[in-house]
Parts: sequence; structure tokens; C-alpha cells
Amino acid sequence: MQGYNKGFLYFICAVSAMGGLLFGYDWVVIGGAKPFYELFFAISDSPLMQGVAMTTALIGCLAGAMVAGAAADKYGRKPLLITSAVLFTVSAIATGLFNDFTLFNIARFVGGVGIGVASALAPMYIAEVSPAEIRGRMVSLNQMTIVLGILGAQIVNMLLARDTTIVESQAWNVEWGWRWMFWAETVPAALFLVMSFFIPESPVYLKMKAEPHAGGKRTEAGLNELFQHKYGKVLLLGLVVAVFQQWCGTNVIFNYAQEIFVGAGFNVDGMFINIVITGIANVVFTFVALYTIEKWGRRTLILIGAGGLGLIYLTLGTCYFMGMTGILMVALVVAAISVYAMTLGPVTWTLLAEIFPNRIRGIAMATCTFALWVGCCTLTFSFPSMNAALGSSGTFWIYSGICVCAFIFLFRNCPETKGKSLEELEKELVKH
Repeated sequence: MQGYNKGFLYFICAVSAMGGLLFGYDWVVIGGAKPFYELFFAISDSPLMQGVAMTTALIGCLAGAMVAGAAADKYGRKPLLITSAVLFTVSAIATGLFNDFTLFNIARFVGGVGIGVASALAPMYIAEVSPAEIRGRMVSLNQMTIVLGILGAQIVNMLLARDTTIVESQAWNVEWGWRWMFWAETVPAALFLVMSFFIPESPVYLKMKAEPHAGGKRTEAGLNELFQHKYGKVLLLGLVVAVFQQWCGTNVIFNYAQEIFVGAGFNVDGMFINIVITGIANVVFTFVALYTIEKWGRRTLILIGAGGLGLIYLTLGTCYFMGMTGILMVALVVAAISVYAMTLGPVTWTLLAEIFPNRIRGIAMATCTFALWVGCCTLTFSFPSMNAALGSSGTFWIYSGICVCAFIFLFRNCPETKGKSLEELEKELVKH
């Protein structure tokens, strides 16, 4: 792509990546609201209902990811991004508005659908509009906005949560604090909705739709084609990378920060401060990834991520086993977040957006994103039971073992994709 307008390119990629910002905020905000809405809805003594509240949005993610690919190939990338913006806006308002637990979960489900659509469409759209030489950096912009959304949610939660040692403040948290945590998302959601109307349609999609009228064959691909033998190796790679991004275990730190930091010896107020510290590390090392992803390459970074997390979790589990508490535990958690932020976080989305041929990219991205959210659901749902049965030490040792297995698979199967056009990658990765 020669002579492209850099300013306009950065603008449209930034707008698309706002889906990532809302993805990050909506996904993490519930962790800070959790201690308070559980008291409001009287589910503090019901692990089942707590699990329902934490996973409803993730089920919505599965639904959104499931329909995103086929809908994007049929209607285009831009309309789906606009749809996700609408869903985020509606969910942000409704979640804080409802006093009924069922309606609360329906609103969370709607937001989850928005996450599922945005998580599949934003990196794909960015990859399709970006030149090969900066594609990794531009797709990583999506991950940057995700971690900014995460940090934004963490800061909003900390600022809104009043002193939990004061009875009146705790009452305000239970009645209103958690509502404003969700309502704060309305501002970026509305901005994303407005700005989405000013970006163009993906040139890859326009080319695909024009080919049938120029005598070409039908360009929309379905699951039957995706699961053909020639795509088997690249699809397996995409599925493993997607699921591993979740099963590596890092995301339980965001969703179950209360359990992790309380287990490390901190009270609820200390928990909020430590959460913001992890969020800052998340942002800083994602900035590092914007530089290293084009310098070091995707393969190198993903192997560093798998190996580094395996070692950190082994150490963290050992420290929990030995009963250690305090700043050392925070340092290890921050180290895990930092390694994840500069490796698996951005590299996963970049690889998924790059490795699939144009013809199947929509359905393939949707399938892998669906698998990613299945991984997220199973991780989120299994952590409380694993933590109760095995303790924090055993849980993190299991995550360490998963990272080691993933390292071996990726060492054998993950190619380097930096600096190559999407067409070049198709020739290399797909059997013809």
C-alpha cells in the first residue's frame, strides 16, 4: 500500500479500536462492582448466583462472536462495529438502572454481545485497512485500547468506591456506587457510536463483494469451507492461540482480584489500590509491545509470553504454598500482567487477524473469537472451584503447566508473520 494517508489511517484504526476500549472497560468493571451489587441483590452467600452474575456477559460474548463472522461477510465490517457501539451504550445504561437481578443479567448479556462482536471485528478491520509494514503495530492499537479500558474501569471503580470502613459510605456503595461504575461507560460508548459513522468500509470486504459482479466466484465462506482439510493446520493454530490467551490464567487476576489480593494479605481498600497498579503495568507494557511486535516479531513474543508466565506462575504458586503475603505477591502479580501485556495480549489478536486467507477471514475470526470466549468462560467459571479445592498454590501451578504445554505447541507450529502481506501469508500457511 503506497502513498496512504497516515493521519486518516490512524483515525479509522483508532475509532475501530474504541471497540477494544469498551471491551476492556465492560469486561473488568464488574470486578470492582462485585462486592457491592452482591450485597444489593443479596447473593453474597450464593456462589451459584455470584457465578451467574460474573459469567452472563461472557455468555453474551459467545453469542456475539458466533454471529459476527457471517454477519460481517454479509453486511460489512462497518455496520457490525456500529451495532456493537449501540449494544455497549444500551448495556451501560441498563445495567446500572435495574433493581431486578434477572434484568441486571439481561443487560450484562447485551453488553457481552457487544464485546463478542467488537473483539472479532475490530482487529480484523484494522488488519484489512493497514499496510503490511505497520499492520502488527496497528492491530496492537486494539490491544492498547483494551488495556486502557481495563485501567479506566479500575480507576473509576477505585474513585467511586467510598471508604468501606465507614458505615454510611458502605451503604452508598451498595445502593449507588456499583451503578455509577456501569453508567460511566456510557460516555465512551456514545462517542464510539458517533465516530463509527465516519469510518469507511474495509477495502477487503468491498473487493470481496465486487468479485462476483466481475465474473468471480462467490466469496462468502461458511463453516463447511472453514473446516476443509487445507485450512486444518492454520485453524488449529488459531484456536490454540485464542484459547491459550485465556487459559494462561492472567485474566483471573482482573475478574477475581478480590480473592487473589485478599489471599495475599490485603483488605478491600488495599485490593483497589493493587488493582490500579496492575492496570498501570498493563498499559505500560502494552506500549512496549507496540514497539517490539514489529522488531522482535510475533513468534518470539508469544514464546516469551508462554515461557515467562509458566515460570512466574510456578513461583507465585510456590509463594502461596509457603504462606507468603505482602509486596512480594503484588510484585509477582504485576510481573505476570506485564509479561502478558507485551506478549499474549496483543500478539494473539495480531496473529488471528493475519493468518487466515481473505476468503475465510470473517468466519475464521468469529470461530476463533468464539473459542477464546469459551476459554474465558471456562476459566472464569472454574477458578472459584479450583481455588477452593486446590488453594491458590495448586491453581497457579496448573496455569504454569498449561503455559509449558502451550510453549511446546507454539514452538513447533507458530510461524513468523511480521512484514508479510496477507496474500503472502496465505500462500505460506494454506495447502493448495
